[in-house]
Amino acid sequence: MATDAGTLYLVSTPIGNLEDITLRALRVLEEAAMVACEDTRHTARLFDRHGITTPRTSFHEHNEKDKCEQLLRRLLDGEDLALVSDAGTPAISDPGYRLVHKAAEAGVTVVPVPGPSAALAALTVSGISTAGFAFLGFLPPKHQARRKALEALAAYPVALILYEAPHRLEAMLADLAEVMGPDRRLAVARELTKVHEEVLRGTAAEILEHFRETKPRGEITLVVAPPAKPDAKDGRLPDGLDDRALGSFVNWLAEEHDLKRKAAAELAAGLLGVTKNRAYRASLDRG
Repeated sequence: MATDAGTLYLVSTPIGNLEDITLRALRVLEEAAMVACEDTRHTARLFDRHGITTPRTSFHEHNEKDKCEQLLRRLLDGEDLALVSDAGTPAISDPGYRLVHKAAEAGVTVVPVPGPSAALAALTVSGISTAGFAFLGFLPPKHQARRKALEALAAYPVALILYEAPHRLEAMLADLAEVMGPDRRLAVARELTKVHEEVLRGTAAEILEHFRETKPRGEITLVVAPPAKPDAKDGRLPDGLDDRALGSFVNWLAEEHDLKRKAAAELAAGLLGVTKNRAYRASLDRG
């Protein structure tokens, strides 16, 4: 631990309604020597609303390499700094994690100041089981890469939380309905905590039809329900989850968690109630 260093605070900020900020977050933002923001103009609206005058500096994907070093030097010189994203919890789907990594590696104390998160807000209102979930952020924007990702995730046994841009939502839903089946349950949360907040719940086919008729706008979070549980007695996968999907799932587990194919097949077998041999053979067929 760098005993003379300052502290890096990860401060969660509102995802829409500017009243959704904690008293502790306001105090930390007021007391910090500087606040690193994705967009200083965006954060200015929050500061103006709450009378905060702390200096701000931009910190985003285009300048993070240089700014990381500058911010780290200030921390090591003993200054307390705060990191915020444009909305929600910093270091989630933004470059903040690199600063966290470097600060922690240098012995700087890193402190979370928890608060709003679009991913968790969407999950809680989705009506989909919260017994387990995986946050995946944005899937690849191009059609083939997105389909490949969806195939790998089709058999994942927990809720999936995804972000998507409004102009790609219809294409995403079309791919999802084709790969995971038109009856897969999901929820689309749009503009959470804002004036035009909307939460749609239904099947992939139903929600796709809605957005074909009504073009979406604003910030969008999808929550996809897990597939129906397989019958552990005969080892069958649920409807729409054949060996092709099983093989993609095993290979995705291997790549995502840096596992050998046999270990990934064993994990998939335990999660889905199929035999290890079947999961392994399916993964070989998928490459």
